[in-house]
Amino acid sequence: MSQFDVTVIGSGPGGYVAAIRCAQLGLKTAIIEKYPTMGGTCLNVGCIPSKALLDSSEHFENAKHNFANHGIIIDEPKADLVRMIARKNEVVDQTTKGITFLMDKNKITVFEGVGSFESATQIKVTKNDGSTETIDSKYTIIATGSKPSSLPFITLDKERVITSTEALNLKEIPKHLVVIGGGVIGLELGSVYKRLGSEVTVVEFMDKIIPTMDGALSKELNKVLRKQGMKFMLSTAVQAVERNGDTVKVTAKDKKGEEVVVEGDYVLVSVGRKPYTDGLSLEKAGVDLDERGRVKTNEHLQTNVSNIYAIGDVVAGAMLAHKASEEGVLVAEQLAGQKPHINYNLIPGVVYTWPEVAAVGKTEEQLKAEGVAIKVGNFPMRALGRSRASGDLDGFIKIIADEKTDEVLGVHMIGARAADMIAAAVTAMEYRASAEDIARMSHAHPTFAEAIKEAALDATGKIAIHM
Repeated sequence: MSQFDVTVIGSGPGGYVAAIRCAQLGLKTAIIEKYPTMGGTCLNVGCIPSKALLDSSEHFENAKHNFANHGIIIDEPKADLVRMIARKNEVVDQTTKGITFLMDKNKITVFEGVGSFESATQIKVTKNDGSTETIDSKYTIIATGSKPSSLPFITLDKERVITSTEALNLKEIPKHLVVIGGGVIGLELGSVYKRLGSEVTVVEFMDKIIPTMDGALSKELNKVLRKQGMKFMLSTAVQAVERNGDTVKVTAKDKKGEEVVVEGDYVLVSVGRKPYTDGLSLEKAGVDLDERGRVKTNEHLQTNVSNIYAIGDVVAGAMLAHKASEEGVLVAEQLAGQKPHINYNLIPGVVYTWPEVAAVGKTEEQLKAEGVAIKVGNFPMRALGRSRASGDLDGFIKIIADEKTDEVLGVHMIGARAADMIAAAVTAMEYRASAEDIARMSHAHPTFAEAIKEAALDATGKIAIHM
């Protein structure tokens, strides 16, 4: 029987990062992955492929509507979805092969198959041909991720009633895509097909889109996406989804309790994700789950079985690839005797629409509910020279600071390159910067990031220079 210091079950951005860090720290490491490619949901059917399609569709949008403003005159562009998806697959292939390379580089033993516990220290690998192999591991890290959720009355046929996985591989551009759920995934994939010419209608149970983010971001993104042609049915509860040939009918009730019906040729069910523990045989190891099916862990990501840890989407917290990676590093370094930490309040969230949305820290709603006295600074992106030069005028930066200490408690932004700019806010908040600290830092001109400095000025009570 093969013996390892650490075995990681699952090769997503939590699992493969955990495995690499364990190997770097001198631990004999194995990783188990049931699919033939590494990288989990994120690299294969999530983060990476969706961004590839978002980028392709954004190029098409610019060619169709924005190039002429820049003096670039071309014939009417046509969207070739087959080529876009082929390019997306090429990006995925290159990325997953890169993970395989990293496994080899770090001398990590890779097992292809389903990993399941035989005991707290023994794991059985069931391979695709039905054969099995059992390995012995001093420590195990569960990193099996999540899968798309649905509603109990919806039948996902994966042809016309689809999840995000199928939406990344459609054979045609929908005439009318109905998106159930106004969260990150639904809005991103809705944006892809809206740019390519689909009519897109988003049906959301809550009274706003991206409901977990700051209310100002939700309001602005709603306005921007409506301007782009996306339709929204908010405070609307889906009651039934019925397919008839190539048509899918969504029946719902609005906030007045009245029935509303919307029909499309595709319905994307995007109501979140749920932890995936199928096939792990956790009961044989004695590992407990919570009431939502997540693996229960303590603040060290240790389960109730002392040598078994869990990270990423399969445990409590935001379902974000970078959060999973941070947790993978944390567990690896703990096993090596180090004392790492994660500040979960400073895990940023991003929506890759255009303009992009990004945030870190507390929302204004959260801080008010907690009774924290705050001051808020805002700065519109359209006031920047860089925004006018590129034509990216929508959005703003919002900085929330403690009224007494001036410490920055939250940064919320919507605008061009917000996904990249949020890292500056994370850095500042990690070092407990004040709004005045940020306002006094030099920001290169002309850049989108100047809006962060201006919003910080506004938060200090000073007048922003360019507003």
